[in-house]
Amino acid sequence: MATLGFNRADFQVFRIEGFNERMAQLYACVRPKLLRLGDELAPQLARKLHLELFPHVAKHARRTVNPPPETWCAFGPSPKGYKRYPYLGLCISRFGLHARVVVKSEADHRPEMASVLAHRSGELTRALGSTTLARYDNWNFETMPSAVRVDGDFWQQLAGALEKKTGGIDVGFGWPVREALKVDRDELLEGFRELEPLYRACRSAV
Repeated sequence: MATLGFNRADFQVFRIEGFNERMAQLYACVRPKLLRLGDELAPQLARKLHLELFPHVAKHARRTVNPPPETWCAFGPSPKGYKRYPYLGLCISRFGLHARVVVKSEADHRPEMASVLAHRSGELTRALGSTTLARYDNWNFETMPSAVRVDGDFWQQLAGALEKKTGGIDVGFGWPVREALKVDRDELLEGFRELEPLYRACRSAV
């Protein structure tokens, strides 16, 4: 199976200091690959998870002095947008590639999602098995977030985050650059399948 098509230069884009310089390279080198992957992976991911999914590649704000530390393709349930729904994210940063389940603060039904996670904590722990997950919430982009084995406390913490007025969750795992260069589509799709129980739990509340 072919790799995802990223090279070392794509990850180095996020080390460029200047906003304009980084944005130019991001749009020239990285974003076209995410657009292609989004269109190609969405139907494959939908078949694997038996869910309807639509790809959306991030559009970064131009009115800022801070260059984006990462970018992503979001796979969500609506063709019109993704921020109001839980979504699966294929993210790229200077550290590598990341597969994540994300619920942004502007998403609808966050209290309902919190309730689902709290009540299904045992079920989710069993479903994830030996999979370790990292919290990307408030990631400082200085090191790769540490992954931990999930347990009841983990799900309660996520539920608490979703209950906050401006809260959300961002959870998953990553492949460091050396590994990310070798990740193929089957491995990526399998990664999202491991995240499926959490994604389904959040999506069931929508």
